[in-house]
Amino acid sequence: SKISVVHCFYFRGGAELLFDGVKKHQVTLPCQPEPWDIRNLLKWIKQNLLKERPELFMQGESVRPGILVLINDADWELMGELDYKLQDQDNVHFISTLHGG
Repeated sequence: SKISVVHCFYFRGGAELLFDGVKKHQVTLPCQPEPWDIRNLLKWIKQNLLKERPELFMQGESVRPGILVLINDADWELMGELDYKLQDQDNVHFISTLHGG
């Protein structure tokens, strides 16, 4: 049987305000037949972690423009974005670059 994997998700740059001000979430994702990819992860985060104003975090099935996503400190654009398959112990950072004036 597949084991559940623990991942750390970080929310910074104001994004943490949508998650009750919590910047670091250590999460064990439920087992599923297919490996978790970022697309499914975002749906899970929206349903399980996001506390308010989902429109400030998500747009369609992806993050809003202005939210930088880093997977193990590398830009997700280099990793396949939504199709990236999560690996054991991955760290995923969501950093808002949108600042109110």
